[in-house]
Amino acid sequence: MKEKAKLIQNGKRLDGRALDEIRPMEARVGVLKNADGSAFFRLGNTIAIAGVYGPRTVHPRHDEDAERAILRTRYSMAAFATTERSRPGPSRRSVEISLVTRQALLPVIFLDEFPKTAIDVHIEVLQADASTRCVGINAAALALADAGVPMKDLVASCSAGKVEGHILLDVSGKEDTEGDLDMPVALYPKSKQITLLQMDGLASKEEVKKILHLGLKGCEAIYAKQKEALRKKYELAEAI
Repeated sequence: MKEKAKLIQNGKRLDGRALDEIRPMEARVGVLKNADGSAFFRLGNTIAIAGVYGPRTVHPRHDEDAERAILRTRYSMAAFATTERSRPGPSRRSVEISLVTRQALLPVIFLDEFPKTAIDVHIEVLQADASTRCVGINAAALALADAGVPMKDLVASCSAGKVEGHILLDVSGKEDTEGDLDMPVALYPKSKQITLLQMDGLASKEEVKKILHLGLKGCEAIYAKQKEALRKKYELAEAI
């Protein structure tokens, strides 16, 4: 029987990264012509695009809130995002990720400024190589800012985990499917508030603390990239 290849050798991962190294990032805003706000976010080989529509009239009307806007999020994965074609329509996983994405974004949005309206956030994962919910949240936060929705801050999200007993940042590929633990985290940076914390796997109390600390470090790096993307758009606008 062929021995299973190790995911970490000599302190390096399969993609050559150090244990505490995040994948290359790319962020852009204003990428969709027909949305009120939009963004593209790439983390390694995981790519997501988000579009924001609203605040706008709520349909059906009985869903509206007289005191604040309602935030509706929809996460989906393109059929071509992975090597195996996904079945059309929402899955249990996409419904769950849509819900946790909404919860991650809610603390930073001034919903009470737009009563009786809806803000719709649509996230499409174009290419998946783990950490898709994190990349989707990063794109969604940027798209909301691009739409001019009043926000206290952005939300930045990153994963950390444990693979072959090693604690590492930004879980990808086989580290996700064959690793010991995956922990996606989302951060409201100005208040240091964690808006998403999930864990799939087993670890000791001390390991969980280390994994969380590393995940938050990744969130800070992503937050810097998000702000850079927004600055670039407005610097370009001023130049024109």
